[in-house]
Amino acid sequence: MEEQVAAYVAKEQKEPLPPPPSEVGLTGVLRKNLFATPLDSALTVVLGLFSIWAAWNLIQWAFLSAVFVGANREACLAGEGQAVGACWAFVYAKLGQFMYGLFPLGERWRVDLVIVLLVALALPLAIPSVPQKRLNALLLMVAFPFVALVLLTGGQFDIGGGWIAFLFALAAFASASFAAANVTASRRLLRAATWLAALAMVLLLASNIVWSGQMDLLVFRFSVLSLLAFLTALASITSSLVAAWSGEDGRAVALRTLAPPLLVLALVVLLAGDFGLSPVATNRWGGLLVTLVVALTGIAASLPLGILLALGRRSHLPAVRLFSIIFIEFWRGVPLITVLFMSAFMIPLFLPEGVSFNQLLRALIGVALFSAAYMAEVVRGGLQAIPKGQYEGAQALGLGYWQMMRLVVMPQAIKLVIPGIVNTFIGLFKDTSLVYIIGLADLLGTVRRGFSDPNWITPTTAATGLVFAAFVYWLFCFGMSRYSIYTERRLHTGHNR
Repeated sequence: MEEQVAAYVAKEQKEPLPPPPSEVGLTGVLRKNLFATPLDSALTVVLGLFSIWAAWNLIQWAFLSAVFVGANREACLAGEGQAVGACWAFVYAKLGQFMYGLFPLGERWRVDLVIVLLVALALPLAIPSVPQKRLNALLLMVAFPFVALVLLTGGQFDIGGGWIAFLFALAAFASASFAAANVTASRRLLRAATWLAALAMVLLLASNIVWSGQMDLLVFRFSVLSLLAFLTALASITSSLVAAWSGEDGRAVALRTLAPPLLVLALVVLLAGDFGLSPVATNRWGGLLVTLVVALTGIAASLPLGILLALGRRSHLPAVRLFSIIFIEFWRGVPLITVLFMSAFMIPLFLPEGVSFNQLLRALIGVALFSAAYMAEVVRGGLQAIPKGQYEGAQALGLGYWQMMRLVVMPQAIKLVIPGIVNTFIGLFKDTSLVYIIGLADLLGTVRRGFSDPNWITPTTAATGLVFAAFVYWLFCFGMSRYSIYTERRLHTGHNR
């Protein structure tokens, strides 16, 4: 009996049986995903036929019946019994205008050089394996904007004393903030530096209201109040420098404290210098150039401003928290079109005497502030997702507030909200098309202006130009989306469930 039972007992593991042929391969995939039920089958057939019909019409319009070469509208006009698709000859003829606007033909190499420098500095920063990230970021964030500004405009700015006083007043606030990082620095000197910087700003605002005469200092013309503001800002910087030097690690902190005024001084020399370049007014810029300038400036400015506003909204200081809430809610409650009109007509009313912004710079300020309000809420969502234990652990290690945020909290919060940040960037890039309403010819605005050229007015010109503009916008937005997905995967540390 035992021998008979043993005959039915396997002495080794059996190989698994292959799955049924209907469940594997192309047949299995189609059956599981497209034809699982009668309803799925019907939807697959209907949507498949519609997709084939739409794809065929698009291919026929964009390629088979399209016109690629032509000198004028005659090439894109249909003859008897002939259908003409896309007029790509129009795009080719206007491509230089779509890219550069009215930028002088002989000076377009400057735009090309700026783009090459941007790519050369941005790509190493985006590739994790490339070394020297800190130097690369410093060149991209600090040096490149000034070099690009000189190349695109030609430099030789007529900088008045009001501008210089305004920039040094901003540098005074930055120097006081850097000096405050030294916990052993003199609090009395730091308070004096902050009050002097605030006084410099008050004097600048007063110079915009009260005429106080003109006087020259070196090669710059100041009003009496703007000169007093400049001297007050220098006194504030000096107080911050002395306070930073008086504490522990005084030399290192003093160097950081001295960085903002040195940067402002280099900026003034750079902008006022003569580099032999022909000046090009910003009202001659257009096309993709304006789109990239507005988008990149808004992206670069909105992220740090958004982080500061998010921290301010979570601050324990009532004045800082109230200011951040009012700022965020105001800019989020106003349409971007209204913001652009406000920046175009109201910003000059708040500028001190001798300080003026052109139309493009006003639009850049409006876009940056508008985007910063949305970015602040995205970053605040990431801060709220950080457990309280992370804050307590950083404090237990003896880290100060800014050290805790820079080293522990903010890297985790930013990583969690990468999709929201990139989504804001993509929305900002597409919203640059709205600057057309205040007279700036961005890519979409330049394409629309091309429709009115009598040499290219055809039934398909408008559709072709809009499809071209849409493809360019999609290309940039899709690139940002794919890179954000790559960054998420690289920084993934187990937050997904």
